[in-house]
Amino acid sequence: MPRVAVVTGGTRGIGRAISMALKDAGYKVAATYGGNDMAAQQFREETGIPVFKFDVADFNACTEGVKAVEGALGPIEVLVNNAGITRDTTIHRMSFEQWNAVIQTNLASCFNMSRAIIEGMRTRGFGRIVNIGSINGQAGQSGQVNYAAAKSGIHGFTKALAQEGAARGITVNAVAPGYVDTEMVRAVPAEVLEKIIARIPVGRLGKAEDIARAVLFLVADEAGFITGSTLSVNGGQHMY
Repeated sequence: MPRVAVVTGGTRGIGRAISMALKDAGYKVAATYGGNDMAAQQFREETGIPVFKFDVADFNACTEGVKAVEGALGPIEVLVNNAGITRDTTIHRMSFEQWNAVIQTNLASCFNMSRAIIEGMRTRGFGRIVNIGSINGQAGQSGQVNYAAAKSGIHGFTKALAQEGAARGITVNAVAPGYVDTEMVRAVPAEVLEKIIARIPVGRLGKAEDIARAVLFLVADEAGFITGSTLSVNGGQHMY
């Protein structure tokens, strides 16, 4: 019986690559999204992966969303907390709304989704949770105190939840991408992007598929002895 996997923010960018890799590996995949209906429907038509729309920053919406996924596909055994946004600016210009939106979507969503699925995983004695962190949660980044705080929080969340889940067959790990060739990174001014690439030892941006491969490794049934770890996929830019 194929395992059911949910990928938040799973219809675009890194999330899309993760969703497709899981499907290709034989998982029954559900991809969640928050707002771009056109992109989500195009993704569903192209991949055949069902999509579910709800706000991962909303605890009750996640509870209901998980019920909808499980009603359609079965008990969730793999959760990839990938959803994330940016609201970049220096702190002396940052509004509370810019701070809070990033904290809620990027960090609180990990709690919201994990809380909704953890009891089922504990009952069944199996679970795989992978949280998508960031190089900027490890090293920091000017203009991103909200994003860096949220992503750094993910790394601590991962280690704590890993300790709670270990005895019940639940592993919890993080993947920390470096700069990956997605819409978000392509929006960076060309001269800034050149400087970023110059600091990456392998000499290029990452690909979404690089991150997806790391996730596949960590969610495998055979990965039961790996928990509480952060796998950095950043081309050597930050060795942590």
